[in-house]
Amino acid sequence: MIMFPVLLFCLGCTEVRGQPIFEDVLNNVFLSVKTSGKFHRTRLTKVLDTWYKNSPADTWFFTDQDDVEVSSRTNGHLVNTQCPDDHSRRSLSCKMEAELSAYLRSDKHWFCHFDDDNYVNAKMLGKVLSKYPANQDWYLGKVSISHPLEILDRMVLPKSRKVKFWFATGGAGFCLSRALAERMRPWILDGQFQKLADNIRLPDDVAVGYISEVLLGVQLNQVPQFHSHLEPLRLVSTPETEISLSYSTYEDSGENNVVEMDGEESDLVGAGNDVTRFYAIHCRLNPGDCDR
Repeated sequence: MIMFPVLLFCLGCTEVRGQPIFEDVLNNVFLSVKTSGKFHRTRLTKVLDTWYKNSPADTWFFTDQDDVEVSSRTNGHLVNTQCPDDHSRRSLSCKMEAELSAYLRSDKHWFCHFDDDNYVNAKMLGKVLSKYPANQDWYLGKVSISHPLEILDRMVLPKSRKVKFWFATGGAGFCLSRALAERMRPWILDGQFQKLADNIRLPDDVAVGYISEVLLGVQLNQVPQFHSHLEPLRLVSTPETEISLSYSTYEDSGENNVVEMDGEESDLVGAGNDVTRFYAIHCRLNPGDCDR
């Protein structure tokens, strides 16, 4: 039986043992970032220069290549999964299995996954998670489709059954409570997650949603503060109140899809041409990290 401190149920509290409750919650978050060796000097550098400085102690980076420099900057929290370095379903499910398996070996109350093109506002993440008891089943995230996904359930073949379910898009980030993750264990460890993703022929974030909603009956609880590169990010006006942000480029016009920070420049070392706006966002949220 897993025991949790009383603080997780004190929904009206603002402090625990003299510190804000969100900080205590963050101490019990396993924060996982999926990346690839080809992005260590581009995407990952921006992460390490900015929000990683304020991230939970148990923040880990799951990649496909050894890197002495990144390992040093992350205090050894770089995991070479030995997964393929492409963006195939097999590669994605391989890394997700590595992330979830590492979490299940930990004693943390929450698993939160993000991509290397996410800016993570750890303070807001802690505030939101503090509303949900981790000893209950919680699947938190945000969809990127307008209707539930409908598929032929290949897990019950040769029976013919269609199922509909929501899934949290991995590009915005999502979180699982310890209680739910423990129930997911039989479909995670020892290659089982990759096998399931292959069987249903869908990528990693969809496979997580399938396990939660279809196999376990735990519905996605949508949290609007998660944001992915699939959204028009110019509509985000208050990054202080969001959990995750991202960036991309529109293929048709070449226009940058970023959080607009008009008139705000970053004095953070390494910012250079802040196309992603990560450095400007970070200086808005953490002015003490920037020279003004």
